[in-house]
Amino acid sequence: MSTGSPTTVETGDPPTGPLRKNRDFMLLWTGAGIALLGGRVSAVAYPLLMIWYGTPTDAGLVGFAALLPMLLVQLPAGVIVDRWDRRRTMIVADVAGLVTMGSVGVALLMGHMWLPHLMAAAFVEGSAAIFYRLSERAAVRNVVHRDHLPAALSQNEARGRAAGMVGQPLSSTMFAFARWSPFVLAAASHVVSLLTLLLIKKKFQTERTGKPRKLHTEIAEGVAWLLRHRFLRAAISLVAGTNVLFQVLSLSLALVVKESGGSPAVIGVIGLVSGLGGMAGALSGSAIVKRLRPGAVIVAVFGTWTLLTPVVALTSNAFVLGAVYAGIAFAGALLNVMAGVYQVLETPDGLQGRVGSVANLLSSGTNSLGALAGGLLLASVGSHDTVLGVGAAMLALTVTAGIVPAVRTAKRADERERPPEQQ
Repeated sequence: MSTGSPTTVETGDPPTGPLRKNRDFMLLWTGAGIALLGGRVSAVAYPLLMIWYGTPTDAGLVGFAALLPMLLVQLPAGVIVDRWDRRRTMIVADVAGLVTMGSVGVALLMGHMWLPHLMAAAFVEGSAAIFYRLSERAAVRNVVHRDHLPAALSQNEARGRAAGMVGQPLSSTMFAFARWSPFVLAAASHVVSLLTLLLIKKKFQTERTGKPRKLHTEIAEGVAWLLRHRFLRAAISLVAGTNVLFQVLSLSLALVVKESGGSPAVIGVIGLVSGLGGMAGALSGSAIVKRLRPGAVIVAVFGTWTLLTPVVALTSNAFVLGAVYAGIAFAGALLNVMAGVYQVLETPDGLQGRVGSVANLLSSGTNSLGALAGGLLLASVGSHDTVLGVGAAMLALTVTAGIVPAVRTAKRADERERPPEQQ
């Protein structure tokens, strides 16, 4: 797909000021952050609502409906994000989220709770969130200067970590006050996001001159581009493996705490400390990404995980576990910043949505397998051996990352020439 004149990130001129004075980026960052917080609040409120006022089966059905868009909507959304105006796509997503979350809040306020309504709302909200996130990530490179992109994506990662850390206690507290209030807050977050989008002046993409083609053809183009890129192909495969392992580790932590006589509150505290570690990693990511090559970041992060994961099998001390998970989250946030900067800079603007959607699907689509494997392993060999097995598998992935040529030789963006926009 051909493109028009170069955007801000493509120019060779130095930035005119610090990132914090980029009005359009700050509007985008703030609005998307508030929408992200609202999404986290509603995601936490759904299972609370169904467990307290429904049944565990109902909770499973609503959770399934909320996650289903990851499989059904991800790839088509990537095509739409590349084909349509990204700002308008985000506006439509905000309107969809406002209507669905508002409808749930009003229904609960009036004393009504209908399972099909909640499932439909969860599916629509989840679908809208995919369109929104893909559009925002693709838009950032057109809103900030190329030199500011690492810092911008680092701040985005920190924002996501903060939303996850604050969203759970906020949602639980609001739910205890009134079961409808988390959904009203989620609806209000879309209003704020919508207003910030309307105030942004810069375009979110380069000019589109090519004619739209068949959906499967455009999806295949994104898949083909990603598969041709040796480093991204290898990195996504490795990260997909670690995502499976972390699903197992997450279940193992809950069992470790339970077996030691701890309460769910202990897991909450560990989660809070982990969130702080993730925020620190995200805020450090920009400086580190500018100094280390992508392959070095991957090997260092995987090595850190390899050293930390076995500790979960060796202690039940909440303070030690909190420190371990803070370190794991710090490394994970750093990896996310590096991957985001590399992918956004490498991918032509007209392919941003599709490549991002394919990468998300490949790296996170295996999460359900990890949860399934974790349950089976914990039931058969127990938490101690399961966690040690995770550590051994993580070591194997670290060694693999260190010997794969595509990872070992990958260069930073400033060490190579920019790829042409037409590929």
